[in-house]
Amino acid sequence: MSAFTVGESDFLLDGRPVRLLSGALHYFRVHEEQWGHRLAMLRAMGLNCVETYVPWNLHEPAPGRHRDVGAVGRFLDAVREAGLWAIVRPGPYICAEWENGGLPSWVTGGLGARARTRDERFLLHVGSWFRRLLPEIVPRQADRGGPVLMVQVENEYGSYGSDAGYLAELAALLRAEGVTAPLFTSDGPEDHMLTGGSLPGVLATVNFGSHAREAFATLRRHRPAGPLMCMEFWCGWFDHWAGQHAVRDPGEAAGALREILECGASVNLYMAHGGTSFGGWAGANRGGDLHEGPLEPDVTSYDYDAPVDEYGRPTEKFRRFREVLAEYADGPLPEPPPRPASLGAAAEVALIGWAGLDGVLEALGGAETVTPVAPTFEDLGITRGLVRYAVDVPGPRRPYPLTVRGLRDLATVYVDGEWAGVLTEEEPRLPEPVAGPARVELWVESLGRVNYGPRSGEPKGITGGVLHERQCLHGTRARGLDLDAFDDGVARVPFGPVPGLDTGAVPGAGAAGLYRGTVTVRGAGDARLELPGWTRGFAWINGFGLGRYWSAGPQRSLYVPGTVLREGGNEVWLLELQQAGPDRPAPRLLPV
Repeated sequence: MSAFTVGESDFLLDGRPVRLLSGALHYFRVHEEQWGHRLAMLRAMGLNCVETYVPWNLHEPAPGRHRDVGAVGRFLDAVREAGLWAIVRPGPYICAEWENGGLPSWVTGGLGARARTRDERFLLHVGSWFRRLLPEIVPRQADRGGPVLMVQVENEYGSYGSDAGYLAELAALLRAEGVTAPLFTSDGPEDHMLTGGSLPGVLATVNFGSHAREAFATLRRHRPAGPLMCMEFWCGWFDHWAGQHAVRDPGEAAGALREILECGASVNLYMAHGGTSFGGWAGANRGGDLHEGPLEPDVTSYDYDAPVDEYGRPTEKFRRFREVLAEYADGPLPEPPPRPASLGAAAEVALIGWAGLDGVLEALGGAETVTPVAPTFEDLGITRGLVRYAVDVPGPRRPYPLTVRGLRDLATVYVDGEWAGVLTEEEPRLPEPVAGPARVELWVESLGRVNYGPRSGEPKGITGGVLHERQCLHGTRARGLDLDAFDDGVARVPFGPVPGLDTGAVPGAGAAGLYRGTVTVRGAGDARLELPGWTRGFAWINGFGLGRYWSAGPQRSLYVPGTVLREGGNEVWLLELQQAGPDRPAPRLLPV
């Protein structure tokens, strides 16, 4: 057992000053069988600690229904076995470019802006969750022989709110449930963020990507004493769909890391290894200086231009960071572990079955509701996936514009069974007017709930109604299809022949649906799935959700951990939500 405390100017481990050289690695973004390898990579880079968030919504998809909370404890056990310390950031909000910032949509849907405050109902939910989660953390604290050195109170709260009473309630809850490790907060190095997000008696840390001396000077104006720590050194950045791939020069990043250490500070690399937002859990941001602008969905890859890339390989940034960190090590650094095996040879996916979206919805969807106005995803209990809305345009009447008010995020529209267009938040009106009578179906897809800023927690779906000219169309039939339904329900889907397969024709706009395929693997190992000619949807291999694909880029393939592949036959599902492009080649697995 070790005693870890916060001194006047240093962290103290068993009374001796210690510098935390930490790296962020999210257990939920790395396949469990690869945890050991990734942790060994962190040690080889020169780190002595690992930091992870805990996403509440992943582990409690519905009130009181918990899913593999034990993964947190297993990861911390793997951290100890790897010879590292741990920093845990349990939220309840985590950001992390994760769906809804880690908050369950069933919580934020009912509370709106009252989430992340001392609102009694929100704290009731948090307390129930922490009482389930903290038994995975408390016994693994350093003073009980485990690796956990510190636990965070909330996350970057000063970027969102100023309810100091809420932070105090969270700190008291953590203590009441057995957390004895030092608590901390982390915020941007700006006055309003530090005043809104820090808590008396709790260590304050700062997050930044450069200009360490200026950032720590700001922190010192608020906290004259206590260890200095950059809890998030942004050594890379994340990508948005239809945006540019973010890259940071390795030499420049290593120089910024050196500046932090020259200040005598501890550091946590964000990210040391980013991993992948498997299962469609990637979040979204809002553009603009105040994060109130257009939706910017996060890509599936969370490579983050990190020193250990998405496939677990060392990069030039790894080499540069290792050189800097070696100067602060107690002895020679261990060598990196062998690279993970790569797929032996490329393999094509043979498509053998197809079911239209209506058939998939009938097999896997929730019950249909009929309401005067369109329900939101939250009303229907949909976390990640899509909802089919159907409204009738009365008639006879002349053609008028049809507009979806408050659309979040994207709708593929059919009028009397014919494809009519794709609507977005920025372009919510069909290009051609609609005459009555007509039946309008809108397949509305969430592109990821906002994970940062004042728009976090906003609802998904049709939030303002469907208008014909200026008239609201009432009487909405709605039925949701949640991605979680694919975990164990695909056997119920009525697959038929793949459209156009016998003639070589490419399925058109009406061929959205679930495609079933097989791929034969020789030399199973890490791979990437390429889907040229496909538009937008989700992919699974052997039931493991790889995440969202989208021809908008910049991501062009999906990472397939070798641990989910098997020698011989493998089953592939592709949920295409729009259409396949002309002259598309077969989907294929390629070595990494």
